[in-house]
Amino acid sequence: MSSEVGTAADSGVVVRAVSEEDRASWRALYRGYRDFYKAPHSDEAIDTVWSWLHDEGHETRGLVALVDGVPLGLAHYRTFARPLSASHGIYLDDLFTSSEARGHGVASALLTRLAEIARDENATVVRWITAGDNATARSLYDRVSNQTPWVTYDLAPAAQ
Repeated sequence: MSSEVGTAADSGVVVRAVSEEDRASWRALYRGYRDFYKAPHSDEAIDTVWSWLHDEGHETRGLVALVDGVPLGLAHYRTFARPLSASHGIYLDDLFTSSEARGHGVASALLTRLAEIARDENATVVRWITAGDNATARSLYDRVSNQTPWVTYDLAPAAQ
């Protein structure tokens, strides 16, 4: 699996796989992400995701974007099967940048790195969802990707 370091051209942003030394900064970024989507504070959930990122047997992988050596953005992603095309893709679960990093190429650098990983792993797409009212993120996404016509649904698990 690809996790080499990537640098977004002319942005000074370095993107690399999340590592153990990123724990405190990743935690702050991930908490900011959870706050953005109004997810309840949960140290247990944060610790669980952190453990996934360091478990080679778990599907979730993570990237951090650094400016001057300081992590200012994160991305969590995984591979998914695409039976209709008999291929696989990269699914971006989470992308977040700190407020001071917005507009400085951090999110673009993370997306660029994901496109490189997709290329290196012979994936056919990088796919994600975002909130319809997330205008800031959508302005970037509209520039670098194609919005699909698909509608997303959530089905609750059956009752016990």
